[in-house]
Amino acid sequence: MYAGHSGKERYIPVHGIVHQLGPTVCVSLLAAHALTGCDTMCSMNRIGKKTVVVFMKGIPTQPLCGFSNAVVQILRMHGVENYTTYNVLEDESLREGIKEFSNWPTIPQVFFNGEFVGGCDILLQMHQNGDLVEELQKVGIMSALQFDETKN
Repeated sequence: MYAGHSGKERYIPVHGIVHQLGPTVCVSLLAAHALTGCDTMCSMNRIGKKTVVVFMKGIPTQPLCGFSNAVVQILRMHGVENYTTYNVLEDESLREGIKEFSNWPTIPQVFFNGEFVGGCDILLQMHQNGDLVEELQKVGIMSALQFDETKN
């Protein structure tokens, strides 16, 4: 499994943690790490909060399903370039664990400031009705679409 930031193409391998801690513990710790910025190897000390996290199939530059691609494209349209991604295809326990953690049955899954937003269908609906611009603003991100509207 790799965690990364889109646009930067920097991916940090974390799959070795599964072998050290076991899959069940690892899923909970990785989900917490992804959502809160906690370092699993430092007793879950909080080191910062990640604004946008996407659990997806593939990576932003190479999504491996249409729904993951749609989420990447929606975020791109809004100018969201720096976000953390987890490729759930690299680790089955993470794939199943995040579904259990969020109580949401499908991938991709999007989180803003540690709060579960939804999957592709929810993000698309929010994009279409304008709610995504507002939700991004709440987490300190000015949507590129909002910026375009202020120019006109």
